[in-house]
Amino acid sequence: MEERKQVPAYEDCLDYTPDARSVSLARRRTAALVVAWGHPELAGDAALLVSELATNALLHGCLCDRLFRVRLTLGATALRIEVTDPRGESAPRPRAAADDEQFGRGLLLVGALADRWGIEPRAVGKTVYAELALGRAEAAGAARHAMARGAERRPSGHARPAR
Repeated sequence: MEERKQVPAYEDCLDYTPDARSVSLARRRTAALVVAWGHPELAGDAALLVSELATNALLHGCLCDRLFRVRLTLGATALRIEVTDPRGESAPRPRAAADDEQFGRGLLLVGALADRWGIEPRAVGKTVYAELALGRAEAAGAARHAMARGAERRPSGHARPAR
């Protein structure tokens, strides 16, 4: 049986110049679009993911006068964020940054925030993507509610040790 490609409910794609201002523009645009598309609970995480992926593209994937692209798609189950740059030979990898290093933690943040992320090689360049599952805020809220209800049912009189 042939697998059908799902048509996204919403999609946005914009090319950016390879300079630092583009990262903040992409971050703000992402947050505004995700809110406008009806998922304000994902806006902060989506903006941070775009910021990290666009910064990586700017620092490690851009060539002089070559744009990088940010593409957002909202499907039935996930928000997908893609950042495409012209340098395919430099595949990003998470690394352990020293405590005193200013850089080196971006992909660790991406891995912690995204439900799924990866790299797709292209004929020219590469695309790094991250996905946020829809309903993740509701699931987290339900878990917090369940934990709070469990705490209400605990017998009182148990003192916590002082710190």
